[in-house]
Amino acid sequence: MVAPRPLLLICDVQERFRSAIFGFDQMTGTIQKMLKVAKILEIPTLATEQNPKALGSTITELNNLFDPSRHLGTFSKTTFSMVTYDDTLPVLEKHGHEAYIITGIESHVCVLQTALHLRRLPTEPEVYVLADGISSCNKPEISIALKRMEVAGVKVTTSESLIFELLCDANHSKFKQIASLIKNEKSNTAEALKTLCVE
Repeated sequence: MVAPRPLLLICDVQERFRSAIFGFDQMTGTIQKMLKVAKILEIPTLATEQNPKALGSTITELNNLFDPSRHLGTFSKTTFSMVTYDDTLPVLEKHGHEAYIITGIESHVCVLQTALHLRRLPTEPEVYVLADGISSCNKPEISIALKRMEVAGVKVTTSESLIFELLCDANHSKFKQIASLIKNEKSNTAEALKTLCVE
């Protein structure tokens, strides 16, 4: 069961990376699904952009799905961790999330450093990384980064598994909406798993 008050993090999914990242379309398909789930379950979101002047902004497919009422912001950064002391950390501290769900790129750099940074916060939040929602330029980096995160206490899972963990019960008031979404995303989910989660 996921701790209360989760936050969905989208790490550096920018235009310049579209042609460089392995399985980019499959990864972003998973993130789009998670943004739809976040809207239904009223889960807030936060995104970062690595040096956007050089690398471009967050891709339109994701920007269009941010719920303005629950999007905590899209922050520019030069650090690799999404936890920046001047910008995102004050936001995280203000809202007091007990669980973080990480998606985005690159698995062995910004995703890894974000996960490790979050694990070191004094509040000791739960940190989840979606194996079908992260990637890197080089595919072998993904599994190595996931193993390192797991050793550090990060919970490595898949989008569909986490979605059902968020629901907990088929009697959940939003279960039918979520079940319909999962059904509609079935082929995309399968493709993301086949592409990103097979070593």
